[in-house]
Amino acid sequence: MSDNVRKIYGIDLGTTYTSIAYMDEYGKPVVVHNAENMAVTPSVVFFDGDNIVVGEVAKESSRLYPHDVVSFIKRSMGEPDYVFEHNGRTFRPEEISSFVIRKVVQDAEHSSGEKITDVVITCPAYFGINEREATRRAGEIAGYNVRQIINEPTAAAIAYGTIEVESDEERVVVVYDLGGGTFDITMIEIQANSIEVICTGGDHNLGGKDWDDRIVAYLVQEFQNATKSSEDILDDADTCQDLQLSAEKAKKVLSQRDKTPVLITHGGERVKVVIERRKFEEITQDLLERTVALTHEMLEEAKKKGYWNFDEIILVGGATRMPQVTSRIQREFNMKPRVFDPDEAVAKGAAIYGMKIALNEGLKQRVTDKRSKEMSAQETLEFEIDDVLEEVEQLVNDDDAMSPSQMRLSRVRVKNVTSKSFGIIAVNSRDEEIVFNLILKNTDVPKKITKTFGTAVANQEAVTIQIMENDSSEVMTAISEAAEIGTAVLNLPENLPADTPIDITFKLNEEGRLEITAIEPTASKRTVNVTIDTRSVIQGEEFEQAKARSRNLVVS
Repeated sequence: MSDNVRKIYGIDLGTTYTSIAYMDEYGKPVVVHNAENMAVTPSVVFFDGDNIVVGEVAKESSRLYPHDVVSFIKRSMGEPDYVFEHNGRTFRPEEISSFVIRKVVQDAEHSSGEKITDVVITCPAYFGINEREATRRAGEIAGYNVRQIINEPTAAAIAYGTIEVESDEERVVVVYDLGGGTFDITMIEIQANSIEVICTGGDHNLGGKDWDDRIVAYLVQEFQNATKSSEDILDDADTCQDLQLSAEKAKKVLSQRDKTPVLITHGGERVKVVIERRKFEEITQDLLERTVALTHEMLEEAKKKGYWNFDEIILVGGATRMPQVTSRIQREFNMKPRVFDPDEAVAKGAAIYGMKIALNEGLKQRVTDKRSKEMSAQETLEFEIDDVLEEVEQLVNDDDAMSPSQMRLSRVRVKNVTSKSFGIIAVNSRDEEIVFNLILKNTDVPKKITKTFGTAVANQEAVTIQIMENDSSEVMTAISEAAEIGTAVLNLPENLPADTPIDITFKLNEEGRLEITAIEPTASKRTVNVTIDTRSVIQGEEFEQAKARSRNLVVS
């Protein structure tokens, strides 16, 4: 079986850099280098006339063509109003991200000599429904079969648990994931046959770019001081882009050295600014403290679930290379954190998870084939691998189809939690409209829950169910603290009294996709079903047109 397992690649679709990995013939995750022989590809897109250029060339082109280059598009995923205009055409974030995916997959195909069809794509744990669905659509626009969207810290923990943790070892780890544009903090329990997320938190608008922005602001101030000018030089697109690139390079140098010079050229003036690490850490201290505060918030949530201690802190994400991160975390928690493969851990974990999906599909098919000989065609064969372990082990023993490591991976259970709460707008006992959460943040997924509500008035013709997403951990929260992600309308029969019960069911799957069912159970038993694809994400004809364009575009 091992030779026939479908290969599913793992993609770490990052704010600043993207990487892709697969499982080799020895069962090891391997990150594929791109055409430039680098393990990571800048998530930057250059619209060069009718050509789409992605990666290092696009990043360098931003100096000369700042209006034709898009960076940090991940921060706009799921935003309904964001479009990039170029040559009379508009591009949504999903389509721009699809170009990045195309680039890394094409390079991987060239390196491996094989066609890639199936992928697992990672996203920040703190992404909501809009952002997750947008990430899936990006992969589909690129032309690939997106098998699953998996949280970045979970992917990192899968890599860590597979590569670093002995098979019989158990530990609770905190994954501190500071990437280029997002921050996740997640507690995960790793056991012999399971990787279970306890709770998660973070901020998808906090990352290494914010450290870059602080350097840019400091450079602008120093330029103004040196030239005795009050001009905001960032109003010049060329200067702004040049400073952004210089700031990122300065940040990387300051992770290795105590100081670095930066040359600013604008309006015929040239100013040399020397940035010291001490100053850099001073102007970014509040950003670091924000990550510490979010970590404590997550740890408080973990205590509610009975987890008061943890064994290790793992640092992933390129921004964790900054020395201030390690020293601050060690000082705060009296524990030296471990920097674990910061650039590659997430992609490797996604590849491992992709292999698990493929192995389990193969095993389920073999069990199905064996059972079907003894069962009628009408019988449904729905089961999980854990439910048929004896049959699986017998199959494996009969023909030695799987290696011990593959068998072990197929049996690992990966359990996640939701990073958001989901509810509806209802009226409380004081006749105030509030959000009533049916599924609370940090609830294990998949989750299905039903609550009964009542109609507001007699003879009500319909119930409009406003579906809300929020960050609260409470059952009831203010409407101002939540965002509407969808609606469902349940038409009612005539002459119903007030307080007629309406049963509302929320069903949330492992990827964060939400299905809602509303039933009037007493009279007509009328039902409405809706799957939240979100109005903020490219869909319908626009989605099909983007896929068609992708098939005809050459991405280099």
